[in-house]
Amino acid sequence: MAAQRTPKGKWIFWLFVALMITAVFSFVLRPEPVWVDLAAVERGPMEVTILEEGKTRVKDRYLISSPVAGYIHRIELDVGDLVSPGELLTHVDPTPASILDARSRAEAEARAAAARAALQSIRQKVEAAAADADFARNEYQRLQALEASRFVSAEQLQQAKSTAARSQAILRSARFDEEVAAHELAAAETRLQISTASSNGQKPAERVAVRSPVNGAVLSLVRQSEGVIQAGEPILEVGDPSALEVVVDVLSVDAVKLEPGLRVRLGGWGGKELEATVRRVEPIGFEDVSALGVEEQRVQVIADMVSPREEWQQLGDGYRVDARFILWQSQDTLLVPASAIFEHNGRPTVFVILDGAAYHRTLKTGQSNGLATQVTEGLREQDQVVRHPGRGLSNGDRIRVR
Repeated sequence: MAAQRTPKGKWIFWLFVALMITAVFSFVLRPEPVWVDLAAVERGPMEVTILEEGKTRVKDRYLISSPVAGYIHRIELDVGDLVSPGELLTHVDPTPASILDARSRAEAEARAAAARAALQSIRQKVEAAAADADFARNEYQRLQALEASRFVSAEQLQQAKSTAARSQAILRSARFDEEVAAHELAAAETRLQISTASSNGQKPAERVAVRSPVNGAVLSLVRQSEGVIQAGEPILEVGDPSALEVVVDVLSVDAVKLEPGLRVRLGGWGGKELEATVRRVEPIGFEDVSALGVEEQRVQVIADMVSPREEWQQLGDGYRVDARFILWQSQDTLLVPASAIFEHNGRPTVFVILDGAAYHRTLKTGQSNGLATQVTEGLREQDQVVRHPGRGLSNGDRIRVR
């Protein structure tokens, strides 16, 4: 009996040894887990924006020039000094006026008539702008009255407020143009009067006053010292620093996504973040060279301030700002890191972690801002996905978290 049991025991022993060797080889030769970085699918706010650098500028700038050739007196004003309409800026002692011949007089009279007609035209525009401003203000007040009854959305009220602000700015601009046209008419008539005085043997005025056409401040001094000056030569530039706009040079591929009324957030100027709206996207682009020497096609986008004046009263003409255009936003949406998404069989896909292994999961996505992507179908909150999946990771591979 013992002789019969010995071969069977040896067979069981060697079978056990073979199984152990097979298990060891299987363990040694099996694929190593792939090292990966994981990220959780979460819900939260998301914005799709375009960020560009811009600068502020005064909406209505007026370059005041010498009305006559002569000798200008020194300007005592400094940049930033406030001026009012009709305020004396300096005097110009004109050179002795020559008597106009028939042709020159006819041209001077025609210029005076043209200036008179231009003034009448601008006055009509002022009336039209005033009517639009009254209508926009009344519409905003009407919507404000309805706000408590919830018949008006916050977006409608904000749009009406923005429209009223733009209408007031257009009205101020039209009134400034009216003042400028009136002074241009006065300049044209002055030339005729001085020439008439010379032809009649009268002594012309020894000094011609140069006055401010608008209410504002001195933006720049082109000519401050006294000396000889020619007619039409620039003297100084004035404007209203409280009427600022923001000019942003945007890539043409981004400019096509913008439209009037779009929200803009302004930051990076040294104060709190400001609100603005796009007023105009210029229809003509221009070529610019980036800091890296790359030629780019850019478009100027102009935005109006919406935040109260008290919040940006420290801003002046030519200040730098960071303009962030809000293309899309949501306060609560399902988000996945954009770096976790790759294309598989022509569809967006991620690696989802299940029981220590990575598996393909096809998604339906929405908006993306480059860092996060909106998920509309395919994932749930708190799902774990692989961030930056490499080519060495395949469907079903075991993973190890870094």
